Amino acid sequence: MKYSLVVLLGLFIIAGCTVKKKTGMNPNASLVTKEVDYSADGTTFKGFLVYDSSIAGKKPGIIVVHEWWGLNQYARGRAEMLAKLGYVALAVDMYGNGATADHPDDAGKFAMAVMQKMDTAKARFDAGLKILKEQPQTDTSKIAAIGYCFGGGIVLRLALDGIPLNGIVSFHGDLPTETVNNPNLVKAKMLVCNGADDPFNPPDKVKAFKNSMDSAGVSYKFVDYPGAKHSFTNPAADSLGKKFNMPLAYNKEADEKSWNEMKEFFSSLFNK
Repeated sequence: MKYSLVVLLGLFIIAGCTVKKKTGMNPNASLVTKEVDYSADGTTFKGFLVYDSSIAGKKPGIIVVHEWWGLNQYARGRAEMLAKLGYVALAVDMYGNGATADHPDDAGKFAMAVMQKMDTAKARFDAGLKILKEQPQTDTSKIAAIGYCFGGGIVLRLALDGIPLNGIVSFHGDLPTETVNNPNLVKAKMLVCNGADDPFNPPDKVKAFKNSMDSAGVSYKFVDYPGAKHSFTNPAADSLGKKFNMPLAYNKEADEKSWNEMKEFFSSLFNK
């Protein structure tokens, strides 16, 4: 009988520990995620929406524009990080039907098809923006966007074309150097986080970008991270760079510093 009691007690303890493990401290327990379909110009797009249900009231909304690889887990992960900070985040699909690429050749084709037709890019971005604003959790007076690589170039160009956002953040994005057509239309404040050793944004291109912005009188902040190469925020950059012989590299320090820079930028922008 004593043995049975010991066994029962042991089973009770084990069961108790199991329940605690299942229902205990899950840091993502309050995150609500949704796959959302929307359309533009007859094409279906598949976005990823996320917010923290434990944070009461309406929240600023943030659009996340993916790298040239498409709306993959990396972009989704960044949307979840934003949700944990108290934002409603929508990682948009800029290629259509949730298309992603595993090889640079395919990624380049996808990216160029969008970059060469900025009217199309704007229509696709606007379709996602509409979905974000329709969410009951979103404060529609406080909307911004962030983008990585391809996405960074997209949000920069859309901001310069006058898209109605409070602000944008570009992480290792392509830098536009063309003359700003109508500076009076630019409403969004801009934070540009750039790798100082990014061969895709060499010093002459950085100088041309800054000259274009300064000549137009556009409000922007440019931060260079010494030693950081292209795709410095993505932990997969090292393996991708090695696999495809591309100048990509993750930089933990630059990643963390640029994310903190973004947090301060948004806190100031939204008075959070």
